[in-house]
Amino acid sequence: MPLRHVRTGPGPVPQHAQQHLVRMRDGVRLATDVYLPEATGTTGTTEITGTTGTTGTTGTTEGDAAHLGAGPGFPAVLVRLPYDKNSRYVYFDKIAALFTARGYAMVVQDVRGKFRSEGQTLPFLREPDDGYDTIDWIIRQPWSDGLVGMFGDSYYGFTQWAAVAAEHPALRAIVPRVTTVNFNATAQSSPDEAVGRPVWLEGIEYYAHFWVDQDAHEYEPDRSLRPVIEQYEEAFRVIGARSAWFDAVAPRYTDLLPALGRHPFDARPVPVLHCIGWFDNIVIPHLRDYLELAARPGWDAVQYLWAGAMDHENYRLEHAPVTAENDHATNEDALARALPDYAHPALDFFDVFLKGTRPVSTLPKVKWQLGHGDWRTATAWPPPEARERTFWLSRPERAPGPLPGGTLTDAPDAPDGGQSRAQWAYDPAAPVPSLAPNSFACLQSYPDLAPVAEREDVLAFSGPVQRAPLDLAGPITLHLYVTSTAPRYDVFAKLLDLSPSGQAHVIARGEVSVRGDLAPEEVRIDLGHTGYRLRSGHRLALTVASSDYPMFLPASGTDDNPWTTLTAKPSTQTLRTGGASPSRLTVSALSQRGS
Repeated sequence: MPLRHVRTGPGPVPQHAQQHLVRMRDGVRLATDVYLPEATGTTGTTEITGTTGTTGTTGTTEGDAAHLGAGPGFPAVLVRLPYDKNSRYVYFDKIAALFTARGYAMVVQDVRGKFRSEGQTLPFLREPDDGYDTIDWIIRQPWSDGLVGMFGDSYYGFTQWAAVAAEHPALRAIVPRVTTVNFNATAQSSPDEAVGRPVWLEGIEYYAHFWVDQDAHEYEPDRSLRPVIEQYEEAFRVIGARSAWFDAVAPRYTDLLPALGRHPFDARPVPVLHCIGWFDNIVIPHLRDYLELAARPGWDAVQYLWAGAMDHENYRLEHAPVTAENDHATNEDALARALPDYAHPALDFFDVFLKGTRPVSTLPKVKWQLGHGDWRTATAWPPPEARERTFWLSRPERAPGPLPGGTLTDAPDAPDGGQSRAQWAYDPAAPVPSLAPNSFACLQSYPDLAPVAEREDVLAFSGPVQRAPLDLAGPITLHLYVTSTAPRYDVFAKLLDLSPSGQAHVIARGEVSVRGDLAPEEVRIDLGHTGYRLRSGHRLALTVASSDYPMFLPASGTDDNPWTTLTAKPSTQTLRTGGASPSRLTVSALSQRGS
């Protein structure tokens, strides 16, 4: 069957926005919408000069008298994104209304090579210079007071870090949401690492959809094709163009940060409000960014954290699984209800660090949501009152099969006690299904993972029934004594909430790719951080497997590259626990009650 493909181009510019074609230092023009507070804006499209001082073809110039520092105009909030500044997907015409009502100019730009902007379609590499030049253009406009903040999710969180690296003095605060400074590190790790990251197929596939040319491309690869790389070669043939960045990162590891020049964390510190989601698929690297900066002198004083029980697409746990009534992607009323919670944390932050209309004392250092609970504040993350609690993997002979499976116990076996073990298979021809059709929107579907635990190639363990709530707040780690018949293998771990009805829903997950000849005897798996209430009558549960498809690319079972191998090989993994091999799960909890 021929591959079905849908191409999406730019949407119309809203009447209440003024589009400019802003010239970068190399002459490329980037399409940029400006939204101004009421009675100050005009509509239309003009070409405006950037830092080069060259007049555009329309002969229009603005802001010849540049100024830096608070002036009579408005502070600006800049958003630089690759998803069409005028699309329903990013809904910035509606977000802008909240910002302009608070007295901010909002500037939204298609990044280089996307939608209405000129230039080569290649992510990441030009963002520091383009961010600097755009900020320089903003402060030369008559409506600007010379101060700029930045805001946005995911890739348009990365463009904020790129601008920080460029160190424009007018950039005074950023609000990166569900993002990280180094996206390539989330996709896969170097094959030389003893314990690294499996190939996040869903993440790399993103480049084959959004970074081919100016438009966006939707298609479902023919997943029966081998080698796997041929699935995307077929798509590029149908599209008639290919993704240069996909070619750069698949099927090889590419380190992104050296290409940016200065690492953003080595730049001049600016105030940062990190907005993360406990169910975001890149929560682990985002928390890592926050924790590094919160411990770095010069940066530490201006790091703030906002953490909600939401996923990458801003679906919330209280609505999961999401019904049509609460789906902000398709329902206008749901979007209107969601937008204040989306924008107001940033607006309050900018009121402190751009406008100066609120004292810094009004901002909590950490504001976080306890899933199935309430919103809380703390002086640091993890909350100082959180304590580690360890669950030891026991009765592994019961682990293959349905939940509850083996046990998670509060006390380890005696050090001189016997060791026990369990095995699970990896079959690349029948991988463990991811179930969530899109991990970026995992709470939208919020699948029951109990059926996955019934598979013979999945190990499952469960803790005791909670007699009182257990409030998790902080990091989650898993230490496993594991080996494989394959020279390189993957381990996927998921921490679950097992309800009295038998349904199991994910709390956190982590994964590693292990090189057997270099790996330590004890393999550590980082499951990230969470704020989550395990309610009375529920149980913690854990699953362990060696595939998670199609979210992750199945391992080859050999030393071959999984993208290009024609025949991946099965393998058998062995988990040891007890005695001298204390496999264990460690969580951070506010309460030790209930077990």
